Amino acid sequence: MNGAIENPWPSRVLLLLGTHRDAALTAEILEKNGLSAFTCDNPGMLGEQLASGAGAVMVAEEWLPQGAQATLMQALERQPRWSDLPIMVLTRSGADSQQAGDALAHLGNVTLIERPLRLAALVSTVRSALRGRERQYQIRTHLDDLAQARDAVAETARHKDEFLAMLGHELRNPLAPIRNALHLLGTDGLSRDQNENLRSMMKRQVDHMVRLVDDLVEVSRLSRGTIDLRRERVDITSVLRNAIDLSRPLVDAGKHQLVVDVVDEPLFIDADPVRIAQVFGNLLNNAAKYAAPGGCITLSARREGEQAVVSVRDRGIGIEPEMLPHVFELFTQGRREAHRAQDGLGIGLTLVRSLVEMHDGSVTASSAGCGQGSEFVVRVPLAASASTPASASHRVPGVSTSPLPVDSLRVLVVDDNVDAAKSLGMVLDLLGIEHRVEFSGQGALDMAATFHPNAVLLDIGMPGMDGHEVARRLRLDPRNDRTMLVAVTGWSQLQDKQRSRAAGFNHHLSKPVDIGALQSLLAQIQPVANNCGSHRSSA
Repeated sequence: MNGAIENPWPSRVLLLLGTHRDAALTAEILEKNGLSAFTCDNPGMLGEQLASGAGAVMVAEEWLPQGAQATLMQALERQPRWSDLPIMVLTRSGADSQQAGDALAHLGNVTLIERPLRLAALVSTVRSALRGRERQYQIRTHLDDLAQARDAVAETARHKDEFLAMLGHELRNPLAPIRNALHLLGTDGLSRDQNENLRSMMKRQVDHMVRLVDDLVEVSRLSRGTIDLRRERVDITSVLRNAIDLSRPLVDAGKHQLVVDVVDEPLFIDADPVRIAQVFGNLLNNAAKYAAPGGCITLSARREGEQAVVSVRDRGIGIEPEMLPHVFELFTQGRREAHRAQDGLGIGLTLVRSLVEMHDGSVTASSAGCGQGSEFVVRVPLAASASTPASASHRVPGVSTSPLPVDSLRVLVVDDNVDAAKSLGMVLDLLGIEHRVEFSGQGALDMAATFHPNAVLLDIGMPGMDGHEVARRLRLDPRNDRTMLVAVTGWSQLQDKQRSRAAGFNHHLSKPVDIGALQSLLAQIQPVANNCGSHRSSA
């Protein structure tokens, strides 16, 4: 009598007993107690069934010397390390039987059952054997899960290693021309044009390095969930205009033709204008990198139902079909190496997908294959009402329209990095701004007491007294109520900006400082300031 297998593991008991009647009666008893049994007529049939899996085996001792023991030994030799097949041997003489003794010595997990059988003992013994077998399969499942997790960790580590190797390569690329230019600038005989070319080249390379670092910071923010969207009603046309400005250097460098096809009607979306422009800027940058020199890039925007749909299409090298499901994944640049045209960390598309999803939208990629170009389509919901966009002007509290003239400013620069402090001081000197440079927190406090600066450009991560403590102490002195405190630091996460605001800073600038942004801040300084609290504007 053969029972059905309901468990996810082979739970049936294979029976090879003395007579067909014994086997039929035993199978009937087991199945009445909810246990599955399969009767075998001979050792050969037992071997065939063992190959299909078994929860346990019950064999009469008289079959052991007739080939059953050899069959069982072969099956045991083939079983994996986690497996220990339970074998029950029916014997009349217990362990005194030679056949039972050989089974105990060579078959391992053997239980002897003396005949005549007590039904309760039979069922109990079989249940116990099957419970042990089930635990073995549970261990196997656990081992498989561990192996899969280990493989996943190893795969992630491999991608990270590839990514870090590529990051080192991408950072060395701009460093090489910068070092060469520095060497040339230290020699005599360069013409004015040559000096200007070297300066322009160094600026391009430094800007490129800043973009790489910014991308890394953005990915870190996304992974930590610390990006805060500042949404407002904005027309997609103005967003795309800003995105084009962001990507113009790469588009021009590749001598690409940029075709813009935007519907005449306004398409208002509820979005962070900076972040959504970053999405389309990254897509345009991606198209510029992977399009052939002198290629064509098409940027289009249209309405589909209640969605604004923006497409960026290029006629470049395309994407292999097996790569399409992975183009938005982080740490997969190594797999996309075959169609990587120029520099970049391969994380721009990861940023695109995350930012689009934060705006309740979606992004898809398509390509007909190598050499067939590619298209990225972004869909974001239209704003509920498309009346007028919110005002984009954000005034800093306490700022009037009559700032101090530049030549009346006094600025204190504080940074324990001597080169960073002195070079920023040189920039202020070129701008015609009176300044002092200090390299420690205590030195900053002492200088502020006599210099009375209008603004302090203050590093955060200084040894001893850090920038936060310096800011707090400066704010304790009423004479510094009118002083603008600007954090100039490599720490730029949301929590870092929150800490700087709590310490009394007005603004938070990330290193390397954008000189234009710094000039804009300094231009806001007023001859009459409100109290300390009014200076704590948004970072």
